[in-house]
Amino acid sequence: MPTAGSMPGRCILCGAMVGVRRTDGWHCGVCDWRVGDVPDSDLPPPRIEVVYYLRYRERIKIGTSANPKQRLAAIWHEELLAFERGGRMLERRRHVQFAELREGGEWFTAAPPLLAHVADVTAAAGTAAPWDAYARWVSEAYSGR
Repeated sequence: MPTAGSMPGRCILCGAMVGVRRTDGWHCGVCDWRVGDVPDSDLPPPRIEVVYYLRYRERIKIGTSANPKQRLAAIWHEELLAFERGGRMLERRRHVQFAELREGGEWFTAAPPLLAHVADVTAAAGTAAPWDAYARWVSEAYSGR
């Protein structure tokens, strides 16, 4: 039976210290990477595209990036609400879906339909922390899951 606790060191993918001990060893509690496994340095890092939802005051930006840390650092916002796995096509679908809330560019009014969608995205990701979902997707890409 798995047991939760502090891992012997930080996860090399996401930096978390909390993990789960399974029969095959420790796994990160955030991204599920197995302690001791090392990504193949001969391969390029996986490309994980996300649609992000940022809040600034009463507005939400719906954008996309394959490098969310760098992209979000360049955008003024108060809160990262969610990540949804997908690229430009999904972003375009979301812009059409919420077109009646568009204030300009990629900014939308934080109205109940959009907030409900963000809640659904968060629930589907299985975690309230967008960066935890992203870390899990990176781990899955590295391990081929």
